[in-house]
Amino acid sequence: MTQFNPRATPGELERDSGQAMERQNKGERLHTDRGQGDLQPLSFQPGTLYQYHYTLDVQLHHRAPPAPGGAWLRAQASVHVHRLWREQGGEELLQVQIRDLKAQHEERSQDGPGGPPAEIELSQEAKAELQKPVFISWNSGKVKALYGNEAESILVSNLKRGIISLLQLQPHAGTTVEVFGVEWQPSSRSQYVVKDNLLQSALAEESHVLAPALRSSSGIKITSRQQLQLLSPPMPGPAEESGQSLEDVLAGTEGRHQPLGMASLPFRRVCTNCPSLRAHLKALDRWGVKTDPSKVATARQFQRFIRMLRSAKKRDVLELLRRAPEETRPFIVEAAVAAQSVASLAALSEFLDFGKEESKPLLEKFLYAAAFSPRPSGELLHLVLDKLAGKQLAPETWEMGMVAVGSLVGKLCQQKLCGLQEVERGVETILRGLRGAEEEPEVVIYLLALGNAMLPGTISTLLEHAEEGPAAVTATAISALRRLPARHISSKVKRAMRRIFHEKRKSYEKTCRLAAAEILLDNHPSPMDVVNILLATQEMETEMAKFLQLKVQNSLHSHHHPAREMMKDIMRDPQINNYKFFSKVGASSSFSGPLTVTQDLLSTFGLDLLFLEGGFLRKSISEFSLLSHGRRLRAAQVTFEAQGMESMMGETVSDGEEEPELMAGMSVTFFDVQLRPVVFFQGYTDLMAKVLLSSGEPTSVVRGNLLLMDHHQVIPLQSGLQVTIKLQGGLGLDISADVDVGIWEQELKTGINARGSLSMDFQAELDSPFLQATLRSQAEVETSIHFDTTLRFSSSPVLMCLQLREEQVPYREIFTVSKSAGSRSSTTRKGRRGTVPGRELALHQTNSEVCNLLLTQEKK
Repeated sequence: MTQFNPRATPGELERDSGQAMERQNKGERLHTDRGQGDLQPLSFQPGTLYQYHYTLDVQLHHRAPPAPGGAWLRAQASVHVHRLWREQGGEELLQVQIRDLKAQHEERSQDGPGGPPAEIELSQEAKAELQKPVFISWNSGKVKALYGNEAESILVSNLKRGIISLLQLQPHAGTTVEVFGVEWQPSSRSQYVVKDNLLQSALAEESHVLAPALRSSSGIKITSRQQLQLLSPPMPGPAEESGQSLEDVLAGTEGRHQPLGMASLPFRRVCTNCPSLRAHLKALDRWGVKTDPSKVATARQFQRFIRMLRSAKKRDVLELLRRAPEETRPFIVEAAVAAQSVASLAALSEFLDFGKEESKPLLEKFLYAAAFSPRPSGELLHLVLDKLAGKQLAPETWEMGMVAVGSLVGKLCQQKLCGLQEVERGVETILRGLRGAEEEPEVVIYLLALGNAMLPGTISTLLEHAEEGPAAVTATAISALRRLPARHISSKVKRAMRRIFHEKRKSYEKTCRLAAAEILLDNHPSPMDVVNILLATQEMETEMAKFLQLKVQNSLHSHHHPAREMMKDIMRDPQINNYKFFSKVGASSSFSGPLTVTQDLLSTFGLDLLFLEGGFLRKSISEFSLLSHGRRLRAAQVTFEAQGMESMMGETVSDGEEEPELMAGMSVTFFDVQLRPVVFFQGYTDLMAKVLLSSGEPTSVVRGNLLLMDHHQVIPLQSGLQVTIKLQGGLGLDISADVDVGIWEQELKTGINARGSLSMDFQAELDSPFLQATLRSQAEVETSIHFDTTLRFSSSPVLMCLQLREEQVPYREIFTVSKSAGSRSSTTRKGRRGTVPGRELALHQTNSEVCNLLLTQEKK
């Protein structure tokens, strides 16, 4: 946007290149308003030396107390500009030279300025490089080309680019930046003052606020301001050079000057104190690796190993895998997968032998780690596919392999890498296997893989299996469809779900019909769909009808449901919202509610319980979800299923239904990755064997470490300085589940124990020729959640008690500011720690009363 300054003298113009960039969240485009006014033709006169006073001010600081403030850098210099040559079309060759640069730094506290500024002593090498001139091809405020010494220090060369950018009067275009796990709010402003065809001053200001998406209080703010101000009057300078072309004139200047790019060059720090894998190997026998993933010390150590492995050579990674104690190898495999360096993947490829039965636990650990990788590479998928191809694998390893392939394909496509050859090979592997699968369990695994991939192109395949397959296949296909974004739930999908729910072509198992109804209700339903589903409950069995009606009522109470207002309008109709409709009495239930609410995060717990008419539990779904900045993540979902229980207790099945085989199992989804199902028992003989031979130990669902957040971003400031943003979050999980069937007591107990630890490291690094500063924010937390269900069948109606307990949560935060200027360096730390008390959540009044009754009877 162009603004005329009412206080400016005639011929003076002020340009503002955008008051602020539009606030940006993940993946959105930044916009800068372009000027629409016409600047006067600008020019530098021959034989004249123009002196500008240059100032630079850059600040970094933590945004949350009790952080120790931040770092502040100020530099000033004299910038000399004179014209060497002019072409008839108006193109000019300008020489730009920095003189007498001085720099200062000081530490800024949260309460204001710290101590007095300290002068930064520049090295002789830096002084010499700074004073070497650069040359620009310039035409009336537009820099067409830059020439200089490409062997110059990157940081010095970038600083010169920053000064040159002030002579580029066109505002910078916005760029698209994909951000994962970090909220970024940038803004910028440029201002130019021109008088009598001469640039009087140029000002560029920008700020960046960055923070982990799940914790904005750990954010860091960066501000940068640089300015050129003409010192008057201009002085006599060198005469113009004679020459036929710009190249001829450049050839006559002192030194060699090559064309340089205008964009800042990337700079990577050399870490002198970082741990190296080679040093670790020398002391391997004395090092103990902590392997309890529920402890934050393990998550912290996991991140440390990832950093070591990313800079290690293949031979060192291979030596570590071979020499490490057997009990620590799974931990190292997880870290090597998370590192995803060429060397670590090559070492894993050589070390892992998918043909050996004794390697099975380590192979499954590798596949789990690959499936949970937050931003996988094509090389990782290539490694997984190669290891699975043509091997005779244990069923569990093959199942986890297919699940991992689906997850990797989906995450690569989310990174817009669907065109990779490895992705196409992965999709074809799943689809070819699905076409050739003959056994129902195989079909289910391939459908699980498609669900993890979440590819719109496979919708037709999923619909075919949803409508035509047996109950387990139909349920898995519908579950895969439910994971697709709402924009892909087309009218074709909805028509198929209506046919399943209303049983237009054939009969479907009740859990399949309910899942089809949920797709219709959760994806911008039409009023007719909602009305028809509610009307259908009048013809259903009590438990199924009760469950669906509660689903609709939950949508009315959910502020985030897309059809909440439309459902409210429907419920105003007394022909639907009346006692006859909603008076069904059943044990089935569906509810959700908040667990934790912070500035950035809403975590919710949901529970669905579907009972059979005889009072037996058919299916339970426990779900923990995270809602942050408009994005929803299904952090954990644990589903228990039991069938055939009614025949064991002498009950009869409903009319029209086949008698199902006695079975109990579990399926689990973590961080939107569905794992292979776990079967507790199948058949009466298996049940009795499990009851008689059970060790009493719960079944391990997930136990290990994963890299939850992995973000690296370079922000080149207009001043030429560079800020590097790094976020790494290591998560340790130890989740187990148990089902205890008391045949004689007529009692069913299920338990889910989830223990975890999170270590998050967020830092911003500023690099300049005279100061390096690092602001770091670390957060650590341990948590433990227990969810127990008790069902007593000997009573009528069935008594059910739900208990959700959270143990006390210890946490710690550390804020650090490190600076290095010249021969001096300093580090300041502040932190805080505490404990959130444990609690037991009261889910609802009736549940509390039943729990008191059952627990009292148990004690007696």
